[in-house]
Amino acid sequence: MDVRQDEAALLVRRLVPEDVLEVTAIVRALPEYFTDDVPHKVARNAVDHDAWVLTDSGQVAGFAVAERRSGAGAEILWMAIDSARRGRGEGTVLLNRVLDVLTADGVSVVEVKTLDRSADYPPYDATRAFWEARGFVHVDTVDPLPGWQPGNPAAIYVACLRPTRRRSGSDHLI
Repeated sequence: MDVRQDEAALLVRRLVPEDVLEVTAIVRALPEYFTDDVPHKVARNAVDHDAWVLTDSGQVAGFAVAERRSGAGAEILWMAIDSARRGRGEGTVLLNRVLDVLTADGVSVVEVKTLDRSADYPPYDATRAFWEARGFVHVDTVDPLPGWQPGNPAAIYVACLRPTRRRSGSDHLI
């Protein structure tokens, strides 16, 4: 991963309503990843849930939206980096900040859904590799996933941010 030398210009902050136009522009510029209905969904989710933007010298370069599913669980609903900026480590900067905030807020497990490899759609090879390289584990594939078009199998990934079980004193074998 080639992280830029001028990373100091990158800032991850909470999304504000004024960011939504730039965020949806990023989505629209990635038609190989997002269908036509997604910009509206992202705009709605960005104001209804926790959302962050990655900025470079004040310009929105990426975003992430997460929904709390329970006291200790969250799902990253959407995440994208401007297509001209991909492969420079900026998605990792954004994801790390999001996971740090979620961890500080008591989240133990994070889920993300993406297109499964069985769909044999090459643009998503890099997406799955991104999540896997950052500790997310593929635990299931669902097709059809409610809300997804049949024939677009959803790969369910999870990452553990902190231990979720306590070991008892009787965990040793006799």
